[in-house]
Amino acid sequence: MSFEVFEEGDEFHVTGRLRDERPWAAGTVWVEHVHDMELAITVHRPDLTITAATARMHRFPHAECTDIEEAFAGLVGLNVARGYSRAVQERFGRSLGCTHLELLARTIGPVVIQSVASAATRLQDATRTQVAMTQAGSAWFADTCHVWATDGPSGPGPGMQKVALGWRPGTDEYPAPSVDEVRRRGAAEADGAPPWE
Repeated sequence: MSFEVFEEGDEFHVTGRLRDERPWAAGTVWVEHVHDMELAITVHRPDLTITAATARMHRFPHAECTDIEEAFAGLVGLNVARGYSRAVQERFGRSLGCTHLELLARTIGPVVIQSVASAATRLQDATRTQVAMTQAGSAWFADTCHVWATDGPSGPGPGMQKVALGWRPGTDEYPAPSVDEVRRRGAAEADGAPPWE
């Protein structure tokens, strides 16, 4: 799978592509290129709502596979933040859609979220991102993975713990420091020492 994101004004144009190949079949009677499918969506940046969606199958195993392409226009109106994966599975999971396009659709959600953060960093708009995260309670990231768990097996995940300690994504080195390091730096800063040494 591969994804490309282009930003245009208040919109993100995202294209995901899935190719399924069998290198072992090259030069044999077996099919080498099994699937080549593409899903393109447009997301309204301010509210993260999908405003356009188009599925295209370039390579597929059955003539009828393409019958499901138009159904993926049903992504329009979905918000790619919380609850997105579940909504995609309810609309296109199992016999309701295409396994490959449904996987692309689910994966596009996190791609958009990363694009929002990336665009803010590129625009050196860390202050706006920090304010938005504080106001939203880290809603963009909440429960997206074990790092951003709001209530994991051992309590909040490391990302949530760092935010609670005053750290904000995109404000220092990559990868982000550990919870212990954020805590140490906060204590050093409170004692008047340079926190990032």
